[in-house]
Amino acid sequence: MTTQGSSARAERLFELLSRGSSSSCLITDLSDIRWLTGFSGSHAWLITHANKMFLITDGRYTEQARAEIATHQANVDVVECRTQAAMISTTKSLTLGASAIQFQDSSMSHQLFCLLQGELGNSLVPLDASSKFLRRIKDDQEIKLIESACLIADQALTQCRGLLSQGLTESDIRDELDYTMRKLGADGPSYDTIVASGPINAARPHHHPTATKIENGHTVIIDVGALVAGYHSDMTRSFVIGPMNAEQSEFYEAVQTAQQAGVATCRPGVLASEVDAACRKVLSEAGLDQYFTHGTGHGVGLQIHEEPFINSSASVILQPGDVVTVEPGLYRGGFGGFRVEDLVVITEHGCRILNTSPKDPTCPPLQLTT
Repeated sequence: MTTQGSSARAERLFELLSRGSSSSCLITDLSDIRWLTGFSGSHAWLITHANKMFLITDGRYTEQARAEIATHQANVDVVECRTQAAMISTTKSLTLGASAIQFQDSSMSHQLFCLLQGELGNSLVPLDASSKFLRRIKDDQEIKLIESACLIADQALTQCRGLLSQGLTESDIRDELDYTMRKLGADGPSYDTIVASGPINAARPHHHPTATKIENGHTVIIDVGALVAGYHSDMTRSFVIGPMNAEQSEFYEAVQTAQQAGVATCRPGVLASEVDAACRKVLSEAGLDQYFTHGTGHGVGLQIHEEPFINSSASVILQPGDVVTVEPGLYRGGFGGFRVEDLVVITEHGCRILNTSPKDPTCPPLQLTT
């Protein structure tokens, strides 16, 4: 992978715009704005016109924007606007002479579209659909940040794993993981950390931790990631408290084998749907595929879920620089569930796993007192 600076990212955008009806564009997706300029605030528009970029934001963020843009070494002018009306008026003046203005229809409300259309006329046209792939291929700097986030999540899970056998609640474990990640240098958790235990909660793939106590015999799913400089990581490991019974062993072995098959399929030129199919084939042969109830993976970067998505209908072809999860799982009410997930980067000849946490599901039983 080659290192790409802010100028290369801007060129990628300008090249995309050149295929559309106009080189003028209004970017409203904050992740795209951060990727192009370095600005991390919560309110901004980015205007491009004649291969120049202008960041429009309000007075809360003007100094922050200038500092972050300078650090990012982006060629962007900052324009301060105090009201939405001023932002619309500024957009009109900055794009004067444009025959049309491309916009991100997936990140703009209908209300804002109507306001802009009323001021700018019928010159608003949706940006090329391929714009959703703008940030897809990660450069060296991005991969290093994602690796740092993975390392922190790995270390946090290592430090907190022993707590699973201490009779604590799901929320207790979640809180310790989040605190430990911050202590290790993360800006925070990458998403709402999942700790799901027992025959009911672990059967819910996106369970929110509760005061449920973790008990002997429980299956436990921990889905944890760290956030570093805006970049996410994503990992899942599954456990059993105390000895595994035969059914738990069968389910876990199937999930782990399916995950290995999915990772082995990740390489350039492969359809994302083929990765999904590789996981499902293993689970189907084990007679368990009916318990795999979600897609196999998704891209990770400045958003926790972004292109490319890996599921049975995905037509995207994997490329070097894609960073994706591979996360098959099995869930059944009354049993619980297991999921195993790694974050991988697609390389020139295959893929590289970014997580290092072991996949041993065994945990000591609780020491119950009478």
